[in-house]
Amino acid sequence: MTERKPPGVSFETWADRQIREAEERGAFANLPGAGKPLPSANAPYDEMWWIRGKMQREGLSFLPPSLVLRKEAEDALAAVDAARSEDEVRRLLREVNAKIEEAIRVPPEGPPLNLVPYDVEEKVADWRRRQGSSPS
Repeated sequence: MTERKPPGVSFETWADRQIREAEERGAFANLPGAGKPLPSANAPYDEMWWIRGKMQREGLSFLPPSLVLRKEAEDALAAVDAARSEDEVRRLLREVNAKIEEAIRVPPEGPPLNLVPYDVEEKVADWRRRQGSSPS
């Protein structure tokens, strides 16, 4: 005995038909990464995988703004150590100081900032000593 489909019920849904027609047109033929394993195939399960990936692609952070600024201030000091000129040191410190001063005026969300603007001249003098050069 052969089974017959009930009247009005299609074995191919609208979505199935769209996929089949797209395959026939070759729409899936040259997709980037096609035929390759997913990058996260061997990673442990993470229910927030999509959110983490999106934030990484967008350059976003989970940290509250006050901690982000603290990290930025630390990075600025590291950049000062690698600076090639006094002008670069001053520029780096002016940029981070402007952000610190704004955060003091309008405190960001998160833990207390616990930062004060850097003394530019003191940091330039420290930089000079590390470079072994005299003031210009």
